[in-house]
Amino acid sequence: MSPRERDVLALMAEGLGNGAIAERLVVTEGAVHKHIRSIFAKLDLPPDDRADRRVTAVLRYLERERS
Repeated sequence: MSPRERDVLALMAEGLGNGAIAERLVVTEGAVHKHIRSIFAKLDLPPDDRADRRVTAVLRYLERERS
């Protein structure tokens, strides 16, 4: 995962939405959306009605960091 993707994921973990993440990182919401799509792909998180992918992404990333 790229450093920027990790930044976005950390802000997701704080509970920020795309607009707030964009403001914090001084990028567009479109850029944040692209980073989040990339994060989901790298963590193999397809769309799923049973779980919130943002929460699942944070949890998977944290699990991998502990290993």
